[in-house]
Amino acid sequence: MANIKVMIVDDSAVVRQTLKDLLDSDPQIEVIAVAADPLFALKKMETVTPDVIVSDVEMPRMDGLSFLRKIMETKPIPVVICSSKTESGSDNAIKAMEYGAVEIIQKPKLGTKQFLEESRVSICDVVKAAYMSKGRHRVPLPPVRDVAPKLTADAMLPKPGISNIIETTEKIIVVGASTGGTEALREFLEALPEDTPGIVVVQHMPEHFTAAFARRLDTLCRVTVKEAEDNDTVIRGRVLIAPGNRHTLLKRSGARYYVEVKDGPLVCRHRPSVDVLFRSAARYAGKNTVGVIMTGMGDDGARGMKEMHDAGARTIAQDEASCIVFGMPNEAIKLGGVDTVISLDRIAGEVLRSAK
Repeated sequence: MANIKVMIVDDSAVVRQTLKDLLDSDPQIEVIAVAADPLFALKKMETVTPDVIVSDVEMPRMDGLSFLRKIMETKPIPVVICSSKTESGSDNAIKAMEYGAVEIIQKPKLGTKQFLEESRVSICDVVKAAYMSKGRHRVPLPPVRDVAPKLTADAMLPKPGISNIIETTEKIIVVGASTGGTEALREFLEALPEDTPGIVVVQHMPEHFTAAFARRLDTLCRVTVKEAEDNDTVIRGRVLIAPGNRHTLLKRSGARYYVEVKDGPLVCRHRPSVDVLFRSAARYAGKNTVGVIMTGMGDDGARGMKEMHDAGARTIAQDEASCIVFGMPNEAIKLGGVDTVISLDRIAGEVLRSAK
């Protein structure tokens, strides 16, 4: 199979070179062109056709949002937004997702070896996920050996066992998503009433962008949406979005559910990890949990969903037809941890029925 052909569009020469080095290190990816702004990019696209475009949003001559709209109107190509973590950059990146961008990555910067290695892993995975979204995810990628250890939720907390904590009937909803998840979550959360049981969400997204994402959802939904902070209580009518670059775990003290937000290694190549959230839900909420796994590449969440299922939780997966990338739900289904597989537009109703 031919390599995934990528074009990088960014006004910073340092960012262009850093991204090129990171992407070219993956044997499945080839950077075929770079451009300093969208007008140069459009000119180059007269002679080359990338499979994926990695683009900044704040650039001279033509901004990234206008560039994205032009691409989507004329020749749709999966676009990954590479943005700064400033407030304006974060807000524009979220707008770009609404306009059709597939994923967001944070601009890489020269730093520690660990930072660059984690950036390389996450950026390459995002580009592959964007490629898979082309034509509704039905573009197979050959298996490739992991270049970094792929840790499990064992790195953050032990497997759930028999618990003797105080009984409670309060339901908790936990949700995991990745590629395509920003719009899937919007549709799901917009359909929920204001007295919905408390929800904790892991959406794979870089640091600081989750705050802008939560603010945007809060303006659209009847439930309250905020970025999770350590010790936030999980209550009816509130949705907590795991902050980028921090693991978020469900915990319990007596009858009170709350979240713990903490540092830790990449789990299933992600931080936050769906598996970490789901395992904590299996451990501390068990049969009182309703778990949902949505569109996304890879297998993060699959093991955790099986653990929730085994603990008596009700588990739901988004179906293939409504997924941008049918990776995470498919892996959970294959492990036998899913009770119900349904389309995105039916998930809210199923969650509410299951949470009664």
